[in-house]
Amino acid sequence: MESLCNVGVEIRLEIERLIELMARLRDPDGGCPWDREQTFATIAPYTLEEAYEVADAIERDEFGELRDELGDLLFQVVFHARMAEEAGLFGFADVVTSIVDKMTRRHPHVFGDVEMRDAEAQTRAWEAQKAQERANRAEGEHSVLDGVPVSLPALVRAEKLQKRAARVGFDWTEPTGVLEKVGEELEEVRAELAAGDRDRLHQELGDLLFSCVNLARHTGVDPEGALRAASNRFERRFRGVESHLRRGGRTPEQATLEEMDVLWEQVKTAEKSKD
Repeated sequence: MESLCNVGVEIRLEIERLIELMARLRDPDGGCPWDREQTFATIAPYTLEEAYEVADAIERDEFGELRDELGDLLFQVVFHARMAEEAGLFGFADVVTSIVDKMTRRHPHVFGDVEMRDAEAQTRAWEAQKAQERANRAEGEHSVLDGVPVSLPALVRAEKLQKRAARVGFDWTEPTGVLEKVGEELEEVRAELAAGDRDRLHQELGDLLFSCVNLARHTGVDPEGALRAASNRFERRFRGVESHLRRGGRTPEQATLEEMDVLWEQVKTAEKSKD
């Protein structure tokens, strides 16, 4: 117990150092000019970027980097809390109180006398609690889609909207139905390509992507993770093509598409042979 108390004191001291550092950076008298002129809107993109860098470090199993990236993300939380405190809205302590109260409320099986049979039952209760909280906050008409941020990455938002609709029964019963829908949307893309209507093509491509997200959801695949992995494969293989060309004293600009296609297949085959 004594060691836990010591750890708690150490953490509290480090958090206080971070909060004081942030206050110093924002100090109108001698603080950092860049930090002083920032707003919630200008900092928000950095917050998103730091969250992605956390996910990237996890995906690459770079846990030394993960420590640093989590620190960068925590700094973003402190930055927003400091600006809110300056505006008389809330402070860092309020942020901590809010999340502690929320997690306590959403885990009655841990902090109360509610019993949960398994993780699936706990997930259903969690979603029900969140839905009730959203309904309590909503003004006017309530929708099951309330609370899905518009600022989310498009694939993530599409999946969340689909999951919300699925909870009230608006969903395909089998993946085969979704696959047929993907085929249907693909045909509509082909038709708009032939027609040359750019606005309609934009719409149909969006529908096709939305259907692909739905197919991923029904097959238990994370669409954001799947696309990120595909992008990583493309980058790795194209770098391999560049490497082959470089050994021959050439660049991609100096090669034909046919030559690069041959090298691409070579890189791809060599990659698969290692699996």
